[in-house]
Amino acid sequence: METTLLSAPAPAPEAAQPALIEESYGVKGMTCASCAISLQTYLEAQKGVSTVSVNYPNQSAFISYDPTLITLESIGKSAAEIGYEIITGTKEEQQKTLDDKNDSRLADLKKRVAFSAIFTLPVFVLSMFFESAFEYQHWILLALSLPVIWGGREFYANAWKKAKHRQLSMDTLVAMSTGIALFFSIFNTILPEYFLSRGIPAHVYYESAVIIITFILFGRYLEERAKSRTSASIKKLIGLKPKTVTIIRNGEETVVNLKEVKVGDLIWIRPGEKIPVDGRVKKGTSVVDESAINGEPLPVQKSKHDTVFAGTVNSSGSFRMIADKVGEATMLGQIILLVQHAQSSKPPVQKLVDKIAAVFVPIVIAISIAAFAGWYFWGPAPGITYAILVMVTVLIIACPCALGLATPTALMVGIGKGSEN
Repeated sequence: METTLLSAPAPAPEAAQPALIEESYGVKGMTCASCAISLQTYLEAQKGVSTVSVNYPNQSAFISYDPTLITLESIGKSAAEIGYEIITGTKEEQQKTLDDKNDSRLADLKKRVAFSAIFTLPVFVLSMFFESAFEYQHWILLALSLPVIWGGREFYANAWKKAKHRQLSMDTLVAMSTGIALFFSIFNTILPEYFLSRGIPAHVYYESAVIIITFILFGRYLEERAKSRTSASIKKLIGLKPKTVTIIRNGEETVVNLKEVKVGDLIWIRPGEKIPVDGRVKKGTSVVDESAINGEPLPVQKSKHDTVFAGTVNSSGSFRMIADKVGEATMLGQIILLVQHAQSSKPPVQKLVDKIAAVFVPIVIAISIAAFAGWYFWGPAPGITYAILVMVTVLIIACPCALGLATPTALMVGIGKGSEN
């Protein structure tokens, strides 16, 4: 008998793993290092998102996600739920959008700082030097404080958005400290007899709320101005490249966009024009100002076979050159990439700040609650007044947070100075 051997069925091919989309996007709405931690934690919890790395100084987020499970639009909506905006588009479009929004916010902050300061000054003077000097003083302080609270409304709005999703940030500290001081003061303004009947002075703390709001608004204004200057230095580097180029193809001159220039193209450089790409002089002689690239103040004579670089300026004479390197491959392109990489990377001190910021806010809130309990149960009379005052003090002291504001600002300014040089 013949024996028929049945071959085993071939194993089913493994399903191809969907390719992850990995891209960097601009982020608007971050005001401190803990905001970056908050956004990163919240987005990583979304189904379909693989990894997220948020960089506060650079106002960007690197997101890796599975497009079959979640869309970029959904990621943007998730970010908006806790008060942030994901900026999409090309790198140039993202940068322009961020720059426009930063300029708008800088102008808005400047107005709000001035507006808040106008009302904060009389509140401070009346509270510090004329306490209970005349009737209805507390009502006047309340009327003067409300515009300042309105000027700092972003603290309360951001804190509420994050609280709904169990997220914390520096805005939470600002909102809690100033909010408690404000409502305690309003209570003692409307019902002063509640504490007076118990032998406790009905103190108000309007000055604490408005001074903190005004100072933090001023700090954020300074931070936005530092960002604007850093962004301006990047713009200066990018501005060294011309937008259009005259190339010679088939014996005819054609003006094209810089992005259309290819390696091997013959380019005509006229007197006063910026050199668009790296290459070699093919015909003609000229003097080129290379100070933007090498810092040398004296122009350099260029003739046939000499190398010229993008971003330098043709001072006199005209010549034709062969394009050897274009786009990001040019020396100027590499300088810009290095500066942008320095902005997006996290030095050790920034990584330390991120780790601390992740636990800073909950620890401060826990300490303030413990301080309240300690003074309420074991402190001198009036216990409730001292307890609230101590709790507000703990929250207020933590609000500016040198680690959350000063370190990133110093990094941005340093990178901006580096790019200028």
